[in-house]
Amino acid sequence: MPRVISIDIDKSTHHIDIISENDFLTGGRALSSQTIAQLVPPAADPLGPFNILSFCNGILAGTTISNANRLSVGSKSPLTGTIKESNSGGTFAFQMGRLDIRNIIITGKRSDLKTWKVIHISKDGVHIEEGQDLATHGCYAKSELLVKRYGPSIAFAMIGPAAEHLMRSAAIAISDPQKQPARFCGRGGLGAVMASKGIQAIVVDAAQTSPVQPDDKELFKDISRAVSEQINTTPQTAKVFRTYGTAAMVDVAQGLGFLPTRNFSQGRFEYVEQINGQTLVDTISSREGEGKISHACMPGCLVQCSNVYPDKFGKRLVSPLEYETIGMMGPNLGIGDFDTIAELNYLANDCGVDTIEAGAAIGVAMHAGLADFGDGQAALSMMKEVREATILGKVIGAGAETTAKVLGVYQVPTAKGQAFPAYDPRALKGLAATYATSPMGADHTAGHTIRSQVEDHHSAVGQATASKMSQIATLQWDSLGFCYFIGSALPDLSQLCDLIKAVHSHEFLPEQIRLMAIKTLRLERDFNRKAGFGPAHDRLSEYFHISENVDTKTICDIPESEIEDLMNDEKLSQ
Repeated sequence: MPRVISIDIDKSTHHIDIISENDFLTGGRALSSQTIAQLVPPAADPLGPFNILSFCNGILAGTTISNANRLSVGSKSPLTGTIKESNSGGTFAFQMGRLDIRNIIITGKRSDLKTWKVIHISKDGVHIEEGQDLATHGCYAKSELLVKRYGPSIAFAMIGPAAEHLMRSAAIAISDPQKQPARFCGRGGLGAVMASKGIQAIVVDAAQTSPVQPDDKELFKDISRAVSEQINTTPQTAKVFRTYGTAAMVDVAQGLGFLPTRNFSQGRFEYVEQINGQTLVDTISSREGEGKISHACMPGCLVQCSNVYPDKFGKRLVSPLEYETIGMMGPNLGIGDFDTIAELNYLANDCGVDTIEAGAAIGVAMHAGLADFGDGQAALSMMKEVREATILGKVIGAGAETTAKVLGVYQVPTAKGQAFPAYDPRALKGLAATYATSPMGADHTAGHTIRSQVEDHHSAVGQATASKMSQIATLQWDSLGFCYFIGSALPDLSQLCDLIKAVHSHEFLPEQIRLMAIKTLRLERDFNRKAGFGPAHDRLSEYFHISENVDTKTICDIPESEIEDLMNDEKLSQ
């Protein structure tokens, strides 16, 4: 049976419980949000002793099923003040699954501000150890120290220097299969929560264990083979994602006019051909060496949408270079050069900050006149200031909204205090509804609508409904612990339900998963209401309602009545 490990960092104690029968089929975001709602007072200070961290994997974590090992980290966000789930790939959730762990809960707050700890979990138990030697190091050096200390079989979740300074955009870095800090629970500043508890890293080591074995091996084999075949024959997963990764979105964004350019002043970028998916593939291919066009971020992934971007000498610079980072650290800053974008990405990863939030904050700083748009060296200097924790660095590290307040910028791309990802909601209006109404703040992964069946992404018609449907659908994937990129290959959840039955001998129907998602969304909204959030917070920055995207001539104009309907809990199931 899956276990729940609860660790009190203040008392240096832990206890282990078997997950309840009622929660056996609850995982990922559903479990992390349930844990936060049960254990965190909604009015708690996110960096205080009453907030917690919850690391949850999915129902099929630890198996060899493709895309089944996503990680959900839950907490109350210091960036938004809302309930938060931050999601990542990597190896951490897989190793949790092999150790039969569903949830790792961290409570308390360090009493000595000068001490740091490492939590080490293996088949031999849970150990809270000294971590002072990791302090001040960047994420890349820190990962090497962890591997040297604990061995090559580990997975880790760790913080960087930005979190040590409690910056609100601080992320949690997750190991990839090469033990690089390449996957991030980036959104919401949960790295700062981890730092407030004095934890440098959580190390999970499933050495001398085996992948989870299914109860019905023949059924598991048959369904796994069918799912793999569908992933390998569906064009979106087998060709587009595997060849171009998320960078395929660059040309789509340019065409529809939602590519954020110069702090969301425009929706199209004149140098787009220098930073699109084909140019990324061509650049990686021409440099050879350690670069990779396709790369799996977790064990067994068949999609392989990740990549490894090499420098001019073929040495690994950063992995992966994804659309969100390309958009927010490229066109959003007026930069049309992959090498500069990749270097910004590397610095953000080493510092341990969310590239979306950092790109948005630097864009606001450029808008304020601290540098010219297109000045790559100035952008790199600002990222280095975040690493050095200068006054300007701390302002940028506090996020786009704080940067705008300090510098007096009206044009700020945020909702509930969190920066927009690389989609201008005036030209992709379903995301205007998602940004405004998601319990997480502005977050495309909470309910993307780019593939929704709407007549026109530039029109407000049908967008609130599209957002609602997508928010529920995405929550289903997140709660199962699956990457939703395989959604195009699987027309419904029935095959995943068959896999759950094969592995655990439990019946879990698609309608039950849908109801779990709706229940979770209601739970998250209820937490936020108790934390002081109301209708006034379910909207975007005013600028986007009254100022046009100059390339599409559109504004955010979804009727208020439709937003109110979307926020009506009773109508979620309709």
